[in-house]
Amino acid sequence: MLQTNGARITVALRAQDPVSQAGVSSQLRTRPEVKVIEWEEGDAPQVVVVVLDAVDEDALRLLRQIQRTSTARGVLVTTHIDEQQLVNAAECGFVGVVRRSEATPERLVQVIGSVAKGEGRVPPDLLGSLLAQVGRFQGQVLSPHGLNFTGLSAREIEVLRLVAEGYDTADIALKLSYSERTIKNVLHAVMSRLSLRNRSHAVAYALRQGLI
Repeated sequence: MLQTNGARITVALRAQDPVSQAGVSSQLRTRPEVKVIEWEEGDAPQVVVVVLDAVDEDALRLLRQIQRTSTARGVLVTTHIDEQQLVNAAECGFVGVVRRSEATPERLVQVIGSVAKGEGRVPPDLLGSLLAQVGRFQGQVLSPHGLNFTGLSAREIEVLRLVAEGYDTADIALKLSYSERTIKNVLHAVMSRLSLRNRSHAVAYALRQGLI
């Protein structure tokens, strides 16, 4: 799993104990796809692999510290992790997760390669549980308030769709049976909430999110 330019992926390791550090390091140093480097070396690693027993508060402090001080993408190798801990790790930039029981050299290199390309990789059973929770949250919390995971209501999405089709404020107000002031307020609320610069930026955001 070499990068497209043929370069090896540079990887740094952090572990809670020296035995884990040495074990994962020995696994990766034999792989031609990656190059294990020390934190002290001049070049910043592309990926940091952190080895933990559990994703507790001490672990999260370490992950946040790494996120603040490094541009590396994160892979977490842990003994125990549940859906909420997976979310906590992802918030710290660790989107690759491997259970220790499954951390073969081949699996580690696969996940490191995916994370280096900006992709997430987590155990399938955790992903399934997480998606089920997402579905429940959408159905029980967001949908009753007319929202989805973008934070946009159905009315806001419809206004953005009409803006994208080239309609001005007056036309949109007529089509949706609202006042022009309401349409302006809807657009202002969307742009303020999502930190969007103007209508074009709002339309581009909606397109990227697959909303229109």
